Amino acid sequence: MEIKRNPGQCYNSRVLHCKEYVLSSYNIDASSEYLSSSSLSSFIPFFLHVSMDYFHSKTVPTVWILWMGAAFLLALTMRFMMHVLFKPAWKRCWLKTMSTQNLQILSFSHYSTLPPISVPPPLEELCSIVISTVGGLDDLELSLNKFKYSLTSSLVAQAIDSSKHQAHTRRLLRFFLWSSKNLSQSLEDKDYNHALRVFAEKKDYIAMDILMGDLKKEGRGMDAETFGLVADTLVKLGKEDQALGVFKNLDKYKCPIDEFTVTAIINALCSKGHAKRAEGVVWHHKDKITGAKPCIYRSLLYGWSVQRNVKEARRIIKEMKTNGVIPDLLCYNTFLRCLCERNLRHNPSGLVPEVLNVMMEMRSYKVFPTSISYNILLSCLGKTRRVKESCQILETMKNSGCDPDWVSYYLVAKVLFLSGRFGKGKEIVDQMIGKGLVPNHRFYYSLIGILCGVERVNHALELFEKMKTSSMGDYGPVYDVLIPKLCRGGDFEKGRELWDEATSIGITLQCSRDVLDPSITEVYKPMKPEKISLVDSSIAKSPRRVTKFVGQWQKLITQYCKMEFRRERERARDQDLETPAHGSWHIQVKQRKGTRRRREYGDIVRPI
Repeated sequence: MEIKRNPGQCYNSRVLHCKEYVLSSYNIDASSEYLSSSSLSSFIPFFLHVSMDYFHSKTVPTVWILWMGAAFLLALTMRFMMHVLFKPAWKRCWLKTMSTQNLQILSFSHYSTLPPISVPPPLEELCSIVISTVGGLDDLELSLNKFKYSLTSSLVAQAIDSSKHQAHTRRLLRFFLWSSKNLSQSLEDKDYNHALRVFAEKKDYIAMDILMGDLKKEGRGMDAETFGLVADTLVKLGKEDQALGVFKNLDKYKCPIDEFTVTAIINALCSKGHAKRAEGVVWHHKDKITGAKPCIYRSLLYGWSVQRNVKEARRIIKEMKTNGVIPDLLCYNTFLRCLCERNLRHNPSGLVPEVLNVMMEMRSYKVFPTSISYNILLSCLGKTRRVKESCQILETMKNSGCDPDWVSYYLVAKVLFLSGRFGKGKEIVDQMIGKGLVPNHRFYYSLIGILCGVERVNHALELFEKMKTSSMGDYGPVYDVLIPKLCRGGDFEKGRELWDEATSIGITLQCSRDVLDPSITEVYKPMKPEKISLVDSSIAKSPRRVTKFVGQWQKLITQYCKMEFRRERERARDQDLETPAHGSWHIQVKQRKGTRRRREYGDIVRPI
């Protein structure tokens, strides 16, 4: 009985047979990515055998067999060139180039397996007209009048999106206004809102004002999302009055005043510290924000914190507790920042006790401080150079079960380096590395810059070695700081060593090579001020003692003059003569001037 096979099954079996034949008969290892040299010499009989074997099969066309053979021959040829002809350096370069090309192909194929879609000619021509920097706005409109393709609302939106990062906002505005006039079908409200959002992102107040005027004039509607972006942009531009004006007249823009719009204007006002105006909005629209109370309270708390108004921020927290809204970690961290920044300016000694009291309050409400909470305090302590308190707070974090992050160690090490405690600062860095924390590049960038600034280049080099030990990469900025600093300090040998080290690992330095030349680079060595030595040290007196000596002489002269005038007054009383005039006292004792001196010796000046 003859068994009928499916052509697909027959094809699959032939493919498997071909694979086994290649691996067994032609000395090719399936687990190895490289082929042996004998497989290349036996490739021609293998290809002829496979071709003759599959030529009689009706399921596989002959063209496919020839294509498969040509591709296999090309692959083997490239392998042979790479392993036999290429030198090791050329091989690395070739592999790097091929991997880059493959990565680009894979990155494109990850999103789509289709070939790239070309830009339609109408969109390409329209974008080229808008982006062009030749001519003014009138020339732009003349060029747009020569546009030969049909204009649609979708084409206008695509042109704005494609050219918003390259074209000026004035050209975009003129293009949109021209489109609204010359479009066969009028633009919809969504097209106006889309253009308005683009101008708000570009922070162009005049373009926003013109377009909102057209919206109101034509009776079009504004989306709530568009209003939120417009209000936020206006407040950031310092035009909070205009933002409130738009909010009050939302009915003219056919936009409802609901929970979303009220929350949007409150968030916009509080982002720049206008908390009092935001509370006025809350007062007038209480009935529309019942479901967004936590968000509203957070915004108001942030608004008062921007102004560093601890009293009002504390009032907001009390209102939250009264209304049944428990402050979360974000609220308490905002209040801690407000408290620390206020005390930083007015009461630095109260930083630690007041913050610790707030943290006790947080724990009473089951809100536990995190490393971010402590870092707020450490940042302000570092600004006031409170070294002892900074180290104590770091130990408090460890004892309270709050593990410090690399930012905590950075803040403590920074204040230690700035205050000249370099040994303790290096211990803090070693503790961080011992904990297994992996810091950001900015950790090493900042600390190395501080050490170079305080003329401790040796400590900076030790910290740089720790950075290289962590295999972090991005060493270029550190080399750019250390090499000029070493050369200007006179250590040209170490500077050349770092330069050669950077160039050997392929780092492109931003500093000039001239810093390595002693004839060009001026060596700066800090000099101590010279002490002035006097010839006769027994006669020389310090300025302080000279000043004190002169003051004693003036006091003796004043007392003597006072006694003389008292005697003269008594003599005048006995002889019934006229008392000495007021001016004679001031002529002899010019140091005794002012109302207080005249009142003190008024019995002498006044006539009897």
